[in-house]
Amino acid sequence: MRLLESGLERWFLALVLILTGCAGARVMMPTPNVYLDPDRDFYGDLDPQLKTTEVPLFYVTDRAPEQDKDGNLRYGWERSASVGFGSAVVDLGVDITWEELLEASRTQTRLRPVELELRQVKELVRAPDTPIPFKEVNGQIVEEPGLAAQREEAIEAFRRVLVRQLELTPRKEVFIFVHGYHNSFEDASFAMAELWHFLGRIGVPIVYTWPAGHPGLFGYTYDRESSEFTVYHLRTVLDLISSYPEVEKVHLIAHSRGTDVALSAVREITLEARGGGIDPRKRYKIHNLILAAPDLDLGVATQRIVGDKLPLSVDRFTVYTSPEDKAIGYASRLFASPRGRLGTFGQDELNPQIKAAMEYSSAKFAIVNFEAAAGVVESIGDPYGHSYFRDAPTVASDVVLMLRDDLDPGTPGRPLEHTGYHFWSVPPHYPSTEAAP
Repeated sequence: MRLLESGLERWFLALVLILTGCAGARVMMPTPNVYLDPDRDFYGDLDPQLKTTEVPLFYVTDRAPEQDKDGNLRYGWERSASVGFGSAVVDLGVDITWEELLEASRTQTRLRPVELELRQVKELVRAPDTPIPFKEVNGQIVEEPGLAAQREEAIEAFRRVLVRQLELTPRKEVFIFVHGYHNSFEDASFAMAELWHFLGRIGVPIVYTWPAGHPGLFGYTYDRESSEFTVYHLRTVLDLISSYPEVEKVHLIAHSRGTDVALSAVREITLEARGGGIDPRKRYKIHNLILAAPDLDLGVATQRIVGDKLPLSVDRFTVYTSPEDKAIGYASRLFASPRGRLGTFGQDELNPQIKAAMEYSSAKFAIVNFEAAAGVVESIGDPYGHSYFRDAPTVASDVVLMLRDDLDPGTPGRPLEHTGYHFWSVPPHYPSTEAAP
């Protein structure tokens, strides 16, 4: 028995070390290959107010607000029963100009690292604690009037700020990023800022950041339960944003453990909509749902995605997987996943049930598989192969082509290789169809 416990502890410690990552200054992600195309100008029609190294972000969080030693607002790993909405600024490159940032964004051989800095974190509004007390009156559920009124005031304040930011962009779209295990508020803000910058700064970027980052060996178990705690709040946020007539499309991008949060929230709003005879695609306006390196048991994911027909809840459903993802590999061993985990899922693991579902389905559902080419350094900042959606220039290019250009896999502008059923692969040097000189 002790031998078994020691083995589990080793697997657990290995997973924690891999997912915790390295300390030090955060630098901007590698330039996606698509930005090396001299014929493309991603910032030509950008509003002058957005042509700055500063990236204005909005955030929604159920992390408990705290103060640092200087009395400044910060968010740690503790949970809050209420949801806060605020703004922050990520500086892409300390002490550089917009022109220098553009130059760094168009090359993979930067003269110096572009260091990121988070500042001006400001909570704009906080909703009341949830759940709001309720009772039944004449067969109707009635919430406590005072708290319900406070919630409506917070919703309206949120809408006003969001609409003002939408006025700066011709794309009336919202991009929501949901981070993974052990990510801090700062980690999530940096990831969203980089993504939005390389999308050409279209639409409105929102970081949905949940209470992750508990210190110590058992931080993974705390974070895992925090990911369950936060589903209710993300569900209400998706319901809220999609209800605004000024928002035309919602893009939901989730990474690692955040994929469980996103998938669970979409599942719950889907069941609610269908129960009322409503098409969830029209009600919630989710144009893209992206699960990158999903830390999900394959059997559980199959029940949710196929069983609850979630690809028909969104316009385009994309899953990025990699057999070289060491973090997902360790998680699979730790949890003894009978069929493995979705994050490493490949076509050779298809069983007859899923194969039949894929053959019959007409949904825009794609599993995009990434394997680092031999001899090519694809993932610079992540030695464990878990953050390839931002660190691999090929995969980051595919995310840009899908979200910015609204392209399906295999179309001329997005030349992924079709490997059968709903599976696609990212070829070396993508999106170029020729080897680099």
